[in-house]
Amino acid sequence: MASLKRRSGLGRVGFWALLIFILLIFMSPFLWMLLNSLKTPIQIITLPPSFWFKPTLSNYSNVFEQQEFGKFFINSLAIGVGSTFFGLLLGLPAAYAIARYNQGRLATLILLARMIPGISLLIPWFIMFRALHLTDTYLALILTHMLVGVPFIVWVMIPFFEAIPKELDEAGRVDGGSTLQVFLHVILPISGPGIVTASIMAFIYSWNNFMFSVVLAANNTKTLPVAIYNFISYAQIDWGGLMAAAVVITLPVLIIAILTQRFIVAGLTAGAVKG
Repeated sequence: MASLKRRSGLGRVGFWALLIFILLIFMSPFLWMLLNSLKTPIQIITLPPSFWFKPTLSNYSNVFEQQEFGKFFINSLAIGVGSTFFGLLLGLPAAYAIARYNQGRLATLILLARMIPGISLLIPWFIMFRALHLTDTYLALILTHMLVGVPFIVWVMIPFFEAIPKELDEAGRVDGGSTLQVFLHVILPISGPGIVTASIMAFIYSWNNFMFSVVLAANNTKTLPVAIYNFISYAQIDWGGLMAAAVVITLPVLIIAILTQRFIVAGLTAGAVKG
């Protein structure tokens, strides 16, 4: 008995040690970035690197006061929320229709739209938005981000809706509800984990997107991934400001992922079980 308890205790210690080791490996880039964001330029380039130093917030002061990162943060937030909201507005009904009416070809077509390299669409998008005088606007960036967000939302939600028994739809119609009413008042309220998962993933994609923003955005709608280039010049690189800016970009997404991880796991696994 004592031997079994000892083995169980050693196994638990080994499990946590392995978990911490893996966590350190995956978190080490962010921790390194965070440490460098608190160093002076001299401390950053010093070899070997020092882990004991007097931290400074001058890099963050530079980010928000001189580089107007507050404005870029608002731009990224507005575009991310807008593309996610309108993506859900289109993607949820589409996923429900595909799941309930077995529209496999339509689902494949939407998947193909997701698989097309975004860079191949940049020139057509730019020409079209320039003709419509929509370059450097939130609308242009929201629409381009939806190009990836909507297919992702659809493909996350299709198996989730398929896992919901069709008897619930039939019961709603027996009670006098239309298809739209059943969808809004019966299906959506029990689809919370899937909707949260799709929303978070679509928002993270929009938040991190660089390619569309660097072509279609300018001073008014510049987003954080594009604004980070302000710290890179021909003559030098402001490593302290660059690290601080990278922390500003990464931290909100990291916090969202940590706070909503249980919803993400529930949403991704709920659609895997039918019935």
